[in-house]
Order: sequence, then C-alpha cells, then structure tokens
Amino acid sequence: MNQRKRSWWRRIVRAVGLLVLLAVALTVVAGWTAFGHRAEGARRARMERSPHWKNGHFANPQPLDNDAWLTIRNMAHASPYRSPTQPIPTLPVPSDRFATSPPSGLRLTWLGHSSMLVEIDGHRILTDPAWSPRASPVTFAGPERWFPPLLTAPIVQEKLPVIDAVVISHDHYDHLDYGTIVAMKDWNTTFVVPLGVGAHLAYWGVAEDRIVELDWWESTHIRDLTIVCTPARHASGRTLFDNDTKLWAGYAFIGAQHRAYFSGDTGLFPLMSDIGARLGPFDVAMLEVGEYDAAWPDWHLGPEQAVEAHRMVRGQLMVPMHWGLFNLAYHGWTEPIERALAAAERAKIDIVTPKPGQSFEPGLPPVRERWWPDIPWRTADQAPVVATQMKKPVMP
Repeated sequence: MNQRKRSWWRRIVRAVGLLVLLAVALTVVAGWTAFGHRAEGARRARMERSPHWKNGHFANPQPLDNDAWLTIRNMAHASPYRSPTQPIPTLPVPSDRFATSPPSGLRLTWLGHSSMLVEIDGHRILTDPAWSPRASPVTFAGPERWFPPLLTAPIVQEKLPVIDAVVISHDHYDHLDYGTIVAMKDWNTTFVVPLGVGAHLAYWGVAEDRIVELDWWESTHIRDLTIVCTPARHASGRTLFDNDTKLWAGYAFIGAQHRAYFSGDTGLFPLMSDIGARLGPFDVAMLEVGEYDAAWPDWHLGPEQAVEAHRMVRGQLMVPMHWGLFNLAYHGWTEPIERALAAAERAKIDIVTPKPGQSFEPGLPPVRERWWPDIPWRTADQAPVVATQMKKPVMP
C-alpha cells in the first residue's frame, strides 16, 4: 500500500473513531439522569448486610449461564417475525371500568410486557410500569414499544381512585422506566422495590418516606395487604459499571381472601418450590414467558419452564406476561404465547390470553382469545430452553 492510500485509510479510521466517541458522548449526556444513581450511606450499608451480597454485588444462589458463541449464532439465525407488521389489537381503558371493586375481589388488567394492574381484596397494585416510547435511557435509540401506553400518569389518576403500591421487580429499562417514575413521583402511593433500587427513585424525585426497599423474603403491609419480596434468578444494572449492584425480585401479594404471585424477570431455580410452600397456593401466577434464548437459559423462564414454575409456586391460573410489547430476543414475537399455550395444555394448567388492556377475574371463566396473527414459530423441540443447575428435570 503506498503512502497516499495509507494516509487516506488513517483519516477514515480517525473519522470513524471520532464519530463513535461523539455518539457515546451524546448518549451519556442524554441518558445521564435516566441511568439512575448508586446506593450510598445507610442504603448501601443495609445492602451489604444482605446474605445475598457477595464481593461487592448481589449474587444468585445458582449463577447465570451465558454462551457468547451460541448468542452470536442465534443472532445470525434470528426469526424474521420478531416484530409485528400490523397494529396489535388493544382494548381502551374506559374511565368507569375501575369505578367499583371487582365482585370476586380479584381482577387483573394486562397493560403490556410485565405491567399489570392487580386489584386484590380492596387494594390496587401496579407492577413494573413502563410507559415511555422506548425501553432505553434515551429517546433516539433502543427497543421501541409496539403500541402506545394504555395508561399514562395523568390518565391513571383520573381513572383510578388510588394506586396503593407501585411495585418494581428490578432496574432494567423495560421494568424501571425513568420517564414513568418521574410522571408518578408525586403520587400518594408506596413504591416497593428490591434493595438498592430506591436510590434510583430518590434521585428522580420520589420522597424517601414513600420508598420501601425489601430483601428476599422480607415483607411490607398496606392496610391488610401483605407484599412479600420473593427470590428470583436474574440480574440488574443500567450501565456497564453497575451490574448486579441492585437486587432483583418477584413478589407475592397476600390479601384477606386472595393470593397472587408476580415473577418479575427470572430463570427457573429451586427456590420457586419454597415460594409455593411458604406463600402459596396462589389464585393467580403472573409469569414471564418471553424474551428467552438457549444462549442465556437462566435469565428468563421461557414458555415451558414458565409452566413448570407455575406448578412449583402452586399457582391455579397462569397469566403469561413479558411478551407482546418489545423486541428483546431472537424468537418470533408470537412464539412465547404459542408455546405457553401448548405447554399448559399438555400439563392441564388453566391459562389466560388477554389482549393488552383487557381485564379479567381469575374466579370467572378464563379469557382465551387468539388475538395475535398466525405466523411461523419454533416449538420447544426445535428451540429448547433449559435452565442449568436444577436438581430435577423440568417439563419437556
């Protein structure tokens, strides 16, 4: 290569490098507040006293397995149906739907992904609300949502008399959304979060006296409702430098007459049987079924293992969640619900398939409408997801 060509290539490499640095700098500036805040002082000291805090971060009893080469291979063979090509049918939330309590005492409304409005024995709980256009710290990049939010901060206050608790499972962007928290920071509600996550909320303007941080198996009370923080097998982090410095969790909601379980994000792990034995049986189990891959089998349940988890926690009605809103994995967008239905039928488990925005009461005939399109998807035999370090085999 002659001197002129070498000089030309050096200029190109420098220009590309400068553009990359500029893009990183713009992203850091734009997302700085949304990245959240580290835990300090008494909050940090309490975290470090947790039996799950080891060597400067939280740890799962069964570590997460990741296969980088399999990830690359699966990425190269990703489904061409990862996102919908037509608008997803949703149901509007009328202003009078929540004017009265559900006759059965238990009603759920799926708002998309892991966001649920749970009405249980006179209390209202909102789980993992994420209402921004993207699951991202910035507005110009990151996974876009497939339909507009069915509730927003002003609307929810107009349509609902009160939200007793906003419950957050962990601090990943599709579960803890900066814009949503800022919009509801002045609500007269209690924010229930795992250890350390309160640092983000306080940084974004939520009053400390309305933040309740819990370790696994700890609980808090809202009138006669008990909220128990349950173990999960997952991770946390909003930047490259804070991985697992906040805890992740699921929750059990225990009312006077009913019990509900919310898995958050989790892989399959033995302690799910303990959750069922100590806190179940549950009238309803909200379990994540989407955003899975064989390359990271411990991060998410996947459909078949969600059915196994339903058995382990002693659920009666299974509610699939964590699908149908974002493109976060390599499978087709309808594959999670197709496989969950097939697995539930084999296991003879009651399962519901509500549209986003649809309310249902577990004590009534289940909602089972096939509202999604019929597109190709891989079966459990074609693309199995099996968690590691489980003492017993899971359902095939």
